[in-house]
Amino acid sequence: MTETFDLDEFQMELLSLEGKGYHCSQILFLLALRGMGRENPDLIRSMGGVALGLGHSNGTCGALLGGVCLLGLYGGKGVDGEREHPAFRMMVRRLTEWFREEMATPEGSILCGDILNVSGRTRCGLMVRSVWIQVLELLEENGIDPLDGRPLPE
Repeated sequence: MTETFDLDEFQMELLSLEGKGYHCSQILFLLALRGMGRENPDLIRSMGGVALGLGHSNGTCGALLGGVCLLGLYGGKGVDGEREHPAFRMMVRRLTEWFREEMATPEGSILCGDILNVSGRTRCGLMVRSVWIQVLELLEENGIDPLDGRPLPE
């Protein structure tokens, strides 16, 4: 018997971005910037550096690193005179703890190569989606609107 399932619009968007060659960390930023009505190709390119375990080095999973960087986009310091959001470090810690509990390999690894060795790339879409949802929940809990983002420097 063949298994069937329906893809929702969000899953279709994730598949489309992956099909265009974007990595986990880049997809998270594309989603965020689109939501804010912004574009920043330099930022998207730079997020490629944390993809695939820190540039193919079997480091920490790019979905987690992208999620942490995404929290930085909303809560980190970006210009002189600006302070990081008071909950920024707590949000990073909570995302990391959640990822370790929910997305790590059965042995507890959050390294990209280890995750790929266990699941292949089949789990990547689920991880990106799950990280995205976790980031949105953390932002909401701390009064940050992901559609507004931080004001751009003048």
